[in-house]
Amino acid sequence: MEMPIGERLEKLHTLRDWLEWQLGQTKQTIRTLEQQQAEEQRLREVARRESSWKVLPSRAVEGHPTLHRGNCPDAKNMPSLLSKEEVRLAFEEFPELEMHERCAPWGSLGIDKPPARPGSRGA
Repeated sequence: MEMPIGERLEKLHTLRDWLEWQLGQTKQTIRTLEQQQAEEQRLREVARRESSWKVLPSRAVEGHPTLHRGNCPDAKNMPSLLSKEEVRLAFEEFPELEMHERCAPWGSLGIDKPPARPGSRGA
């Protein structure tokens, strides 16, 4: 025997309400996971910057390029980040490479603070 129309409609309305609730739960879970994913990406980028370096060219004609940590605010407009190997190559190419006093890149490189050069900003 077939169920009366009113009863069928009531069951379908109940099913629809439950499915809408399920959809809302799923949308909320998606939003939460997307936020977590974005935060994880942000933290990876912060860690990458903290373990990288940047070389800024000198603004003065007689000056020397300066090494900064990747997260140094004074170097924020320089797009490329260097690895430890690339920093080593930069020192070979630019023996007069200076280290920025404020962000102290020598610490993240695991070396002692270099002595201040005559005429440099740190002297």
